[in-house]
Amino acid sequence: MPSHVPRALILLRPYSPLALLIGLAACSHTASRACAGATITPGEAMLRVADGSIWYRISGTGRGTPVILLHGGPGYSSYYMKPFEALGDDRPVVRYDQLGGGKSDRITDTSLFNIAHFVRELDSLRAHLGCQRVHLFGHSWGTILAFEYYRAHPEHVASLTLGSAALDIPTWARNARQLVGTLSDSAQRAIRLREAQGHFDAPDYQAALSEFYGKYVWRHPVQADLDSTLATANEAIYNYMQGPSEFTITGTLKRYDVTAQLATVRVPTLYTVGEFDEANPPTIRHFAELTPGAQVAVLPGAAHLTPWDAREENVRIVRAFLRRSDSTAMRP
Repeated sequence: MPSHVPRALILLRPYSPLALLIGLAACSHTASRACAGATITPGEAMLRVADGSIWYRISGTGRGTPVILLHGGPGYSSYYMKPFEALGDDRPVVRYDQLGGGKSDRITDTSLFNIAHFVRELDSLRAHLGCQRVHLFGHSWGTILAFEYYRAHPEHVASLTLGSAALDIPTWARNARQLVGTLSDSAQRAIRLREAQGHFDAPDYQAALSEFYGKYVWRHPVQADLDSTLATANEAIYNYMQGPSEFTITGTLKRYDVTAQLATVRVPTLYTVGEFDEANPPTIRHFAELTPGAQVAVLPGAAHLTPWDAREENVRIVRAFLRRSDSTAMRP
């Protein structure tokens, strides 16, 4: 891919003024149908779920169908998803930290470090909000959570936005290994040596990680949110489910692959990916080809954390997709 692309490559028709008005009207109507509870009001709180309490924050006064943000990790937090609170003028935006990380309760019981637990947790949040249907916006590991929630509860999902999707971990691992081959010779040597030793805390291995992250994970981080993310991460969950790094995947997710199930999706679906994303744009395009009616956007200049690297364009694309999805829901 060229080093500079003037605009995100996206298969979305631009809105006409009439379509925009219809979409905004649909937002008001679909919200009244989607949520009957009185808890969709701005603010933050802790919600007691089966195995602890999760922190969540509701932003926005728009009346569209709410969107719930599902952060990556696993074991990390939603700080980097904050840019999508800008969608709040259209609809309530629900940002939460999955149990174990961020501002939510810590957990150490490995019997909770699995997809089914996080699906149950998400459903508890949706039910607490009083919403029959919500848009789900997952990023990275959050795309696994979004997809698995859809498989378990399709009646509660209005659309899927899958950012930097991790829906085929064996392919992810192969792609990531190719990216390791683009690092400096010293970084590659450190990775080979420390992986053979199992010494992942070694300073040279950590330096190699930093080099990889600076190329393929984030290019323009929001430093305060990055600091908060690292300070509140639950490495036990990450190591158990993922492994010691983005490119050394030894955890319980290492064989996860749902590409054969993508054809079963029956809701509007948007895939986004950064130009330099470790999630790999060709892989994401392939996912979109397998998903009925799916749209795809490649965000120029961005690595994996597209909310930081391509903030305005990312929000614009997701906003247009959610408006379109609400408008579609109005059609007979």
